[in-house]
Amino acid sequence: MDARPWTQAADGVVLDIRVTPRSSREAVEGIERRADGRAVLKVRLCATPVEGEANAALRRLIAKALHVAPGRVEIAAGAGARLKRLRIAGDPQTLHAMLERLTKGTG
Repeated sequence: MDARPWTQAADGVVLDIRVTPRSSREAVEGIERRADGRAVLKVRLCATPVEGEANAALRRLIAKALHVAPGRVEIAAGAGARLKRLRIAGDPQTLHAMLERLTKGTG
């Protein structure tokens, strides 16, 4: 799959994600192509989607996977939905390389 669920921005990357809350484990499962052709990063979370618990868990999981502080991960769109758009602040090239390693062999 050539399409990636992230794009580089001047101050970091923008990442499209599909979250599965209430999972038995927390994991980044790789890239998925949606029916509309859009690529998203599949993520499983143990947290429930109540009072922002799943959003906070998502920010922590992505921050840990990309070796950035959780404060650098912002939910830019979809706070109340399974499909979300994250903005991750940092060096765009470094974040791009980390996302490539994280998703290697999954797309």
